[in-house]
Amino acid sequence: MKRIGLVILAALVGGAAAIGAYRFLERGQDGMSIEEKQKVLFASNPIKISSAGAVDFVQAAAAVSPAVVHIRTTFNSSNNSGGSSPMDMMEQFFGGGGRSRAPRAASGSGVILTPDGYIVTNNHVVENAEKVEVVLSNRKKVIAKVIGADPNTDLALIKVEATDLPVVKMGNSDNVQVGEWVLAVGFPLDLQTTVTAGIVSAKSRSIGILARNQQPTEEEYEQYQRTGKRPANSSIESYIQTDAAINPGNSGGALVNANGELIGINAAIASQTGTNEGYGFAIPVNLAKKILEDFKKYGAVKRGYIGVTFTPLDADQAERLKVKDIDGLYVSDVMPDGGGAAAGIKPGDIIKKVEGNVIYDSPDLQEKIGRLSPGDKVNLTILRDGQLRDMSVTLRGDKSVGVVAKANGAKSTGASISKLGASFSPAPAGLKAKYGVRNGVVVTNVEEGKAFDSFDISRGTLITSINGKAVNSAKDVEEALPTSRNGRTTISGVGDNGKFTIAF
Repeated sequence: MKRIGLVILAALVGGAAAIGAYRFLERGQDGMSIEEKQKVLFASNPIKISSAGAVDFVQAAAAVSPAVVHIRTTFNSSNNSGGSSPMDMMEQFFGGGGRSRAPRAASGSGVILTPDGYIVTNNHVVENAEKVEVVLSNRKKVIAKVIGADPNTDLALIKVEATDLPVVKMGNSDNVQVGEWVLAVGFPLDLQTTVTAGIVSAKSRSIGILARNQQPTEEEYEQYQRTGKRPANSSIESYIQTDAAINPGNSGGALVNANGELIGINAAIASQTGTNEGYGFAIPVNLAKKILEDFKKYGAVKRGYIGVTFTPLDADQAERLKVKDIDGLYVSDVMPDGGGAAAGIKPGDIIKKVEGNVIYDSPDLQEKIGRLSPGDKVNLTILRDGQLRDMSVTLRGDKSVGVVAKANGAKSTGASISKLGASFSPAPAGLKAKYGVRNGVVVTNVEEGKAFDSFDISRGTLITSINGKAVNSAKDVEEALPTSRNGRTTISGVGDNGKFTIAF
């Protein structure tokens, strides 16, 4: 009897220690990445549910559903010309329409990734929204803040102030196989939590929807006017295709395997009617991991580029380009200051492999590069004059407008104010409405070591006045700077951390 009592006591002490350790780790997680938080959480709470080959999805659905949330967005009238809702994006893809302006309200889905409230969704769910409201599984409503959004991948990270939230475990989308069972979880057609099942129909699928929605910057348009050369497509589409039923409102929801692990973020459907016809598309979670960490650290995507434009080869393209190969990526142009040029890539080369993996189409390369950052190296195998060559390319950053500014609708003018070490563009109506101001310019670039960098003013920040004068353009900024008193410059603005004023 005494021995049994000791065993029970040891079990209680061990359980209390485990809980205490988890709480200690949870308190110290502020500096952790999203993926690190997940590892701590699921190391302490391993999920034990059906295998990937099981046909019974009860346990997987039960594990995931509480962590998939309903996102409701509202827009004011000033956003009607520039905003896009989940339904707008769907209609553009379907070829439907009939509406001339964005709705005053829309809805989508999101997936909770950390117990302290980081939620992934689609960019088109929250883009230009005046208010983002999240309805949790316990029906509690909380207001969310947009941490970062990227139209090039259609991903967004939002944050709610809450604790001990249910979480979906992130899986490995590289391991996804065509034909395996998957579940789509979300809030389609304004219904409550809905789970549908299907299989993975295809991988690395590009449907062209992001490129069609992409707006060129003013520099790109001016270059096109001068040279006739169209801007490079910077969108990344490498979708997981599924026949699990996905409908309007599922945008931003979870695509999970039968183990209940998140493998994709549902983003779009192909349909002639506007509802499910068996062709749904999700963003691979391995691509999302990198983008979301950038949002969390920087508020914007730090994207690396090879610096080449290319054409995917098939029999028709090979005939047009007069080449013998019918697979790979034919390099049509090389940017003079890009990583590809520095590595020796030339027009006419054919990219055959990336990191040893054979390349067949654009998504095969774009997704892998999309997971990397400026300064990272990538190994490419190219075909030139009938010979295969291995090249190590150091990726370089995008020198144009930052992603945060793009996501908020700003177009870079390239106007750089040397004293401040920054470039500015007129603030779009949606961004001004978001922060409740009537005027302002968006910071589109910041130079290291200059004034804005030293004050930690980042790209995407809204500057409202300089030396007491309201600013709406780079020209206004230039004219306001010389009016400083006693040699001091005063700058006021607003960002995600609220309003601020600095003087130097």
